[in-house]
Amino acid sequence: MSEEKKVKRSRKSRMKKRSDDWDDMKIEVAKELGLWDQVTSGGWSSLSAVDSGRLGGVFSARKKAIEESIAEQDYQDEMSNSESFEDEYFDR
Repeated sequence: MSEEKKVKRSRKSRMKKRSDDWDDMKIEVAKELGLWDQVTSGGWSSLSAVDSGRLGGVFSARKKAIEESIAEQDYQDEMSNSESFEDEYFDR
């Protein structure tokens, strides 16, 4: 991971507060799309608009899937908690 942190970031990008998890996922997607060599040699700003769009599209889809799975898990947890509450309430 230390070699991945040396990627040149733009000033605007450095100002944004993002978690390391998102950066790790962005790097993973760049590697899968075959863009990582270009990013390491010239930074994220060296990507073309088309490449940035592809990377952003895949990244957004994954981010959305993760957020949906978290929301689904929260819902399942909430439903199981409410069922136990109802059991306690109606057993009296």
